[in-house]
Amino acid sequence: MTELDKINNENQTLRLKPQLVMEFVQKLLVTHWRSLLLLFVGVYLPLQFFGLLALEVRQNEGGFPWDLPILVRIHSVAQPQLDVFAAMLTKLGSFWNVLPILSAIALILLMQRRWRSLTYLLITAAGSLTINRTAKEFWHRVRPHLWDSIAPEFDYSFPSGHAMTSMTLIAILVVLTWGSMWCWLTVILGGVFILVIGWTRLYLGVHFPSDIIAGWMVAIAWAMDVSLIIRPLSQSANTISEQPVSETKLLPEEQHLINEE
Repeated sequence: MTELDKINNENQTLRLKPQLVMEFVQKLLVTHWRSLLLLFVGVYLPLQFFGLLALEVRQNEGGFPWDLPILVRIHSVAQPQLDVFAAMLTKLGSFWNVLPILSAIALILLMQRRWRSLTYLLITAAGSLTINRTAKEFWHRVRPHLWDSIAPEFDYSFPSGHAMTSMTLIAILVVLTWGSMWCWLTVILGGVFILVIGWTRLYLGVHFPSDIIAGWMVAIAWAMDVSLIIRPLSQSANTISEQPVSETKLLPEEQHLINEE
């Protein structure tokens, strides 16, 4: 091969490189578009929204101009029977009242040897509680006091623990039932549960609306982020009544990382 042929071959290779790169990127995006979309919608957008709320709360102690009007509007329908109902209902969103539900699900997963799903549940639940406690201490937002609440709270307000707990519970259930006939039922009933708990916190006057929204956003981001790492969604069967064999084994890429170490 002459020197001229070598130069021509090198030039041809260089011309092909951009095309090869574009083909590789295209295949990569086609293969992982679902994960990328979930990352964007389930993690990036909620964190971005939470960040905007948190920054405003940090810089402006008065909060948002729409916080107080919404609270006053919701409280305008207050009556004694509704007070009792809201005070009882709001307890369902407490972490210590949700804990027995999570414990029952964890026990089922343990008995079915669904270790990956069990790990996901434990990390998501424990992390949500830790994040909420840490965030409250960091932002030090004082709770609203527009009227005397029948169920007063005495810790900090931002983000709402009840909102985070209820959203975390439903997010866990949606992930564990993803791809099954139970998923949409979980989304619908879970959505009602989340909204009702949020309403009780506002009706009782113990949270600003921005506290509730912030709690929802950070809970969604955390639950989705953990699911992308632990990957319970990668299993072939994802309902409470089924037992995928792969739940008891590491995925090939996980085993590869361990072998490298």
